[in-house]
Amino acid sequence: MQNSSDPHPAFFTLGYGQLTSIRYFYCLLVSVGFLLNVVPNSLIIVAVIIHKTLHEPVYIFISALCLNGILESVYFYPGIFAALFYKVQTISYSFCLLQAFLVHLYGCFEMTTLTAMAFDRYVCICNPLRYNNIMLLSNVYKILAGSWTYSIVAFGTHVLLTYRLPLCGSEILKIYCDNWSIVRLSCIDTTINNIYGLFIVSTFVCLLLMLIMYSYIEILRVCARSSQAVIAKALQTCTPQLITTFNLITASGFDIFLYRYIPTIVPYEFRLFMSLEFLVVSPILNAFVYGLKMSELRAKIFQPFKFQGTP
Repeated sequence: MQNSSDPHPAFFTLGYGQLTSIRYFYCLLVSVGFLLNVVPNSLIIVAVIIHKTLHEPVYIFISALCLNGILESVYFYPGIFAALFYKVQTISYSFCLLQAFLVHLYGCFEMTTLTAMAFDRYVCICNPLRYNNIMLLSNVYKILAGSWTYSIVAFGTHVLLTYRLPLCGSEILKIYCDNWSIVRLSCIDTTINNIYGLFIVSTFVCLLLMLIMYSYIEILRVCARSSQAVIAKALQTCTPQLITTFNLITASGFDIFLYRYIPTIVPYEFRLFMSLEFLVVSPILNAFVYGLKMSELRAKIFQPFKFQGTP
């Protein structure tokens, strides 16, 4: 029973709706999604680790994306599977806050890593003579460490601002927790949270998106004056990044807009798909797009599975 002095509900009700009515089918889908996330992403990470020819900035950034996807699957899929299998549609307040923090941390690190990859391609194609001096492996690791640190601090502060809010409701519209789903239940004014949220959106979405766009515009300008071989090489490395970036921005943008402004107007099925697209499709798409599109990485991944005939 909830303590009357506690401004927070003991549990939230998640928006599973009628999903639990055919829970075994959805449990199967969750299991398949988990495997499609973990297995190919793990193969990419292992290939990059064991093959020295892949110890280059672009492949290290890809490995960071894959690791981020694996970590996301570890805290996302088991909870969904358990909720469906045992028909439990509630989540504790503390675990809901933790899940919100981890969900936003995943999205933030995904975006910062994609920005770093765009910068890497910009330097490689637009300033090739300076590439080896700028994109040292030590600098790559510093960029990744800085992305993690900034993401943790930024969204840790976000969650702390949410924790101070007394709540008058306990219904989460999604099947997982995010920050806005909790803030909308507040009994008091949320201006501070809204201002900080706009700051986060402007820095992690708008600013980083502008940097990505600038990088690829400059790459296109250089390619327009280059040979067919340079254009083919640029397309081979840049196309996967453009696909994954567009998918992430579209999914997160729809998710933010739908649940902030029209959370109950659009059909439940569409809302469910868009909220899951951000966390389910993005990491799987990363693995398959990079693993299949980039020829050198693809060759290393499938090398152990090739039949070695006798000479």
